Amino acid sequence: MIFYLEDDSHIRDLALYALERTGYEARGFSRAAELYAALKTTVPDLILLDVMLPEEDGVHVLTQLRANQATQDIPVMMLTAKSTEYDKVKGLDAGADDYLTKPFGMMELVSRVGALLRRDERARRHAQTRKDIQVQPSATLITDEPVPAQEQHEAQLLEVGSITLDPGRYKVCVAGKEVRLTHKEFELLRYLLEKRGFVLTRTQMLEHVWGYRDGYETRTVDAHILTLRKKIADIDQAAAECIETVHGVGYRVQGR
Repeated sequence: MIFYLEDDSHIRDLALYALERTGYEARGFSRAAELYAALKTTVPDLILLDVMLPEEDGVHVLTQLRANQATQDIPVMMLTAKSTEYDKVKGLDAGADDYLTKPFGMMELVSRVGALLRRDERARRHAQTRKDIQVQPSATLITDEPVPAQEQHEAQLLEVGSITLDPGRYKVCVAGKEVRLTHKEFELLRYLLEKRGFVLTRTQMLEHVWGYRDGYETRTVDAHILTLRKKIADIDQAAAECIETVHGVGYRVQGR
């Protein structure tokens, strides 16, 4: 089930038609109050959210969704005519998983909805698998000599400069201080750290972090890198500079 909050009935109806023709269930709303009412009885798999809305803007709606335990993990894609870098950063900072600027093609919307849903499903399966492994008795570990739990944990850490990413605890610290990242920011940083020293193209990052394989041009990666750097720089500017831009290609993490 996909919910779409959009006050322009023409755009909303066209998008709902395209989604339903490709096999999705979809419901549209013109006011935030209508969306909130529907969420009391149904938790959708994805929410499409316009920014420019009457009564309550989309960024505020997103903030409310992320603050509610029942809706905080629902993937959200912002669909808006506002295309400035500042507007994108506001949406991503509030917890959006992706950002699509109007005008957009309906096939592009359907493709990116599918990619976001697939990515979310893989993340859920991974989290459940990790949870299942954690409850296994230690006797199931077949080794010549038991490895201390602390050593197992430390081996998973990814570090560069003052940045430490702990995949097991889903936690990032900069200079010893925890940084609150969105799901996509965390996965993007993890990918960059895992490939430290290598230049990653925007296409590679879109495929790995968002699951996009359709070749559509998007500024999603750049906007996420911007917010990621800002959050790190608020604590340690030098650490943020470890994320380098390779002009015309993509990004890489450098440092020790």
